[in-house]
Amino acid sequence: MKTTLNIEGMSCEHCVRHVTEALEGMAGVASAKVNLKKKSALVNHKETVTLEAMKAAVEEAGYTIN
Repeated sequence: MKTTLNIEGMSCEHCVRHVTEALEGMAGVASAKVNLKKKSALVNHKETVTLEAMKAAVEEAGYTIN
């Protein structure tokens, strides 16, 4: 499955790396492509990974999902 997340609070490449690591560190996530300019992440994941779990991982990293 692929899910696009709209992320607020990113301002630099360090932020992009932090969000990428948070999402890719989740069990069941194959990849996360984070785009600073679009303020989004395209997450390739198993069906077992919920939107709530992805939101929690991003929020724990210090960012917000719209």
